[in-house]
Amino acid sequence: MSILLIAGSPTQPSRSTALLSAVAARLQAQGLSTEPLLQLRQLDSEALLQARFDHPEIRAVSERVARADAVVVATPVYKAAYSGLLKVFLDVLPQTAFKGKRVLPLATGGSPHHMLALDYALRPVLQSLGASHILPGIYATDQSLPLLPEGGYGLAPDIAQRVDDAVQLLATDLRRAAQWSATHEFEDIAFADVRCSV
Repeated sequence: MSILLIAGSPTQPSRSTALLSAVAARLQAQGLSTEPLLQLRQLDSEALLQARFDHPEIRAVSERVARADAVVVATPVYKAAYSGLLKVFLDVLPQTAFKGKRVLPLATGGSPHHMLALDYALRPVLQSLGASHILPGIYATDQSLPLLPEGGYGLAPDIAQRVDDAVQLLATDLRRAAQWSATHEFEDIAFADVRCSV
């Protein structure tokens, strides 16, 4: 199983990327492998803004998305919506980029007032890209991800618990899907052996 982590923040360091890293650490503790973090801010900005689907970097990241069994996407919330950087990235993906994939959305914002951005802004786009199952998202405020004296961000207990729950749900869902696939494999049949009745 392959899990792709997508950081949609244009800045570094970033609270949303810290939340994504916390999810990644817990997934790895569950014995699940995660792909190297895909930092959208490191992609060719001109290729993204001009929607150059044929650009080598855009093709490479599209292939990374295609290979993943699950996607965890994190974004800061600006003006009651996900980041513009994430928007232009999602725009260059194929229409069925998330088909058959489980998706866990994460978002951070300055106040609780933008909590519904996950459900009303991001979730419809993820569904339009064909996600088979979008898990309940996690929204964290700046107060829930405090800046630590030694650098980096901490997780408030309530957010840490929600991250634990989301990771457990994703892990269980992925294992169940893998188990179902392993027990429901079909043998290849030559076309000449196919019989139909009308």
